[in-house]
Amino acid sequence: MSGRVMAGRALEADLSLEAEIVVCGAGAGGCMAARELARAGRSVIVLEQGKDHRIQDFSQREDEMIPALFDRLGGQRSEDLAILILSGRGLGGSTIHNQNLCKRTPDAVLEAWADAHGVEGVEPSTMRPLFEEVERDLGVRPITDAQVNLHNRRIQRGVEALGYAGARLQHNRDERCIGSGFCELGCAYDGKLNARRVLVPQAVSAGAIFVTDARVDRIVHDGEEIQAIEGRLLDATGRPRGSLRVRTSRVCLAGSAIGSAALALRSELPDPHARLGRSLRIHPASIVAGRFEDRLLAWRGIPQSYECTEFLDFSAGSERRVWLIPSFAHPIGTASLIPGFGPELMEGMREYPHLGALAAMVHDETEGRIYLDGDAVRIQYEPIATDREQLALGSREAARILLRAGATRCTIPASPPLEIRAEADLETIVAERFLPHDAKLTAVHPMGSMRMGGDPRRSVVDARGRHHQLRGLAVTDGSLFPTSIGGPPQISIYTFAMKVARHLIDEWR
Repeated sequence: MSGRVMAGRALEADLSLEAEIVVCGAGAGGCMAARELARAGRSVIVLEQGKDHRIQDFSQREDEMIPALFDRLGGQRSEDLAILILSGRGLGGSTIHNQNLCKRTPDAVLEAWADAHGVEGVEPSTMRPLFEEVERDLGVRPITDAQVNLHNRRIQRGVEALGYAGARLQHNRDERCIGSGFCELGCAYDGKLNARRVLVPQAVSAGAIFVTDARVDRIVHDGEEIQAIEGRLLDATGRPRGSLRVRTSRVCLAGSAIGSAALALRSELPDPHARLGRSLRIHPASIVAGRFEDRLLAWRGIPQSYECTEFLDFSAGSERRVWLIPSFAHPIGTASLIPGFGPELMEGMREYPHLGALAAMVHDETEGRIYLDGDAVRIQYEPIATDREQLALGSREAARILLRAGATRCTIPASPPLEIRAEADLETIVAERFLPHDAKLTAVHPMGSMRMGGDPRRSVVDARGRHHQLRGLAVTDGSLFPTSIGGPPQISIYTFAMKVARHLIDEWR
């Protein structure tokens, strides 16, 4: 069959197919793997639970786009409900809603994976040409002066006034980007050089078939080899409308660190050392908002173009593991964070044009867990004491930067809120305020639930992304990261997916 994108909601009630390899999930990793495998002449079918979001679908309304673009309608949380954990859903995955930030896996992280986890072939010198290739493919380029909005410029002023390390970021957009500021709701101007725009057409041209609205329920196997994929086609409301079966002996898991681990658990994959779903990292983040006298109108323009890395050290056990990045939300998201109800909330929202914000994102050492509770997928994650210290450090320094940038006061959403009006108040930001259900935490980078490594007793897949016990199974998403990477993961996921796919192609040859 020729390559194409098929909407499961528009197909007949049941679907039965056959392919040399099935990719489960169509985010950065799944789309990259599909392209590489199809270009090598393999018959590839990609199954994606979400829909194919097109330009005309992006209404720029939070109430419509957040439920459409995110898992669990944008309400996915840790099992104690303390941390909001966002992950994408649809053809293109999180690349549809992300902010287009592009950073490579840091050299220090790659070295630690090689030294501490026995992952061969990830030395910085080996990975560098692969990162360069991916960056060319995805059109990665530095953000220009003209693309830096007032909000990011003001934060840069604060960073430089303190003498902290900071830098302009890189992104993957082209001339279609008009700086509308609606990146996280899907780009109505098609300015993102994401997986849907770049990789899906290339994979289709090479013969890959994408089936959207296709939920994979289980991998059929005998403990040693794979026989098939079974699942259901979904209608426009997400309800099952027909069965799905694909005969295959090879599978790539690419459904995110949460989705891939959940599918592996539902399928009862061999797990003799109980590593499946373990070692989850999420980059937990605290938000610090600053109120300025002038109008920043921070929702306008490219949301994130500058970073502060003064407190980001990748050494194991470091006491400086925080990435500081501008962060802003549209009105509904902002209202959910501003303290108070009724008139108090209304008064806070009247200051919306004057607000700026920083996210303090932790390069975390907490090891969370994905597990099944009947049919429900649970995310067990509570920051350990040292990560709570990092959240406090990052929040203090974010407030310090905002004050130096000209903020008259800073607020950390918490119960009760933390109010900072001068640098002397920063000492009130302590680790105890980051216990569950006090300071509000969010996370957008789940990774590591199917860790790669040289020792099957400590990992799920090997250095080539292949499952240690089940032949024909590989992982091509952020699930395989042995640790947190301390920054935006899309380039890392694209690159490791390409690397794993090429190993599979070499084995076929």
